[in-house]
Amino acid sequence: MDMVMKLGATNAVVIFTKSSCCISHSIETLIRSFGANPTIYELDTHPNGKQMEKALIELGCQPSALMELGCHPSVPAIFIGKELVGGANEIMSLNVRGKLKQLLIRANAIWV
Repeated sequence: MDMVMKLGATNAVVIFTKSSCCISHSIETLIRSFGANPTIYELDTHPNGKQMEKALIELGCQPSALMELGCHPSVPAIFIGKELVGGANEIMSLNVRGKLKQLLIRANAIWV
């Protein structure tokens, strides 16, 4: 768990994903659309990916309704400002409520 928390704090925005997860790609695209440049860790290609996935599940990244679309239980997992924000549902909710941009600004991920 410590490794994931340290990696999550390495950049203003960090996304843990798997290369085959289309929802993760969509979240990455959304965050980039604001001008942020997230650090991406693909768990299925990273040497410590299995341990990182286990740690994300321990941190509370749980299966959601998106699993029906072929997504993985632990991804995407998004850290913004060194804090685990959550997964796709949380990011989309923040965006719909107009709060994602504010969160990215506070994390110094983007400047206005």
